Amino acid sequence: MVNDKIIYLDEALDTAVFYGVNNANMLTLKNLHPALKIVARGNIIKVSGAEDEIDRFEQHIKALEQFCVQHNVLTESHIVEIIKGNQPQEYRHDNLILHGVNGRSIIARTPNQQLLVENFATNDLLFAIGPAGSGKTYTAIALAVRALKNREVRKIILSRPAVEAGEKLGFLPGDMKEKIDPYLQPLYDALEDMIPAAKLQDYMEHGVIQIAPLAFMRGRTLSDAVVILDEAQNTTPQQIKMFLTRLGVNSKMIVTGDITQIDLPKTQQSGLIDAVHKLDKVKGVVIQYFDHRDIIRHPLVQRIVDAYEKATE
Repeated sequence: MVNDKIIYLDEALDTAVFYGVNNANMLTLKNLHPALKIVARGNIIKVSGAEDEIDRFEQHIKALEQFCVQHNVLTESHIVEIIKGNQPQEYRHDNLILHGVNGRSIIARTPNQQLLVENFATNDLLFAIGPAGSGKTYTAIALAVRALKNREVRKIILSRPAVEAGEKLGFLPGDMKEKIDPYLQPLYDALEDMIPAAKLQDYMEHGVIQIAPLAFMRGRTLSDAVVILDEAQNTTPQQIKMFLTRLGVNSKMIVTGDITQIDLPKTQQSGLIDAVHKLDKVKGVVIQYFDHRDIIRHPLVQRIVDAYEKATE
């Protein structure tokens, strides 16, 4: 007797990765299940055949799906090993946060980055303050992506003040998104390391991941989300207060900044410095400092930061 069954794939799955280039992974699956007729489209797989064969195929699909969602990679060798009942190489690291594009391990590389990971688990508002290249923003975004993949939240909201643009925004070509995107590009860069391109585009089109200037946060309540404010040293006290009071139910906030790179007028106090001073003793708020030892860019960056710090002493 021929049976039909429809298998729905996890919405978090990037089908381009799961099916493989030119559907190579699906061809492998069909070759490994010759008694079944398999048709796949989008997040739906329709399979026809004997009931016991279909049940075995569905078990294999769910195991492959789980591996692909977790690791963002799936190859023929992975498929063969999983169907044999073996566990493929998991790219393990002691301080793993998540697996990025092509299975790349995103890890907490320094003690302060690891401390941010630990504090994120037990606190709802974190300040990560330190020099350029110390990994504070990258680690924060990795934590947000992990929370989304683990279904701890439904959205990621990333924001930056466009202070350095100032009144020049009106003279830039294009619509508002095109004017603002250059100031948000570092956030896009981090996301592109962690989420496959097709899935990232899907998330952004459906509002699962939102990237917007700080001014766009006014009047919103940000619930069921990880919310990150980057370059917070360029906010005013009024702006950062507005942002912090957007925190909604089942949400966490991470505020990052470098108090040595303030682009505000010299007469204007930095909202980040003001907030750290006022919230230092508030329960549930963690203020964590990064330093030159956390810099993980080109080794020359650390020496540049050190030289500037010595020059201002």
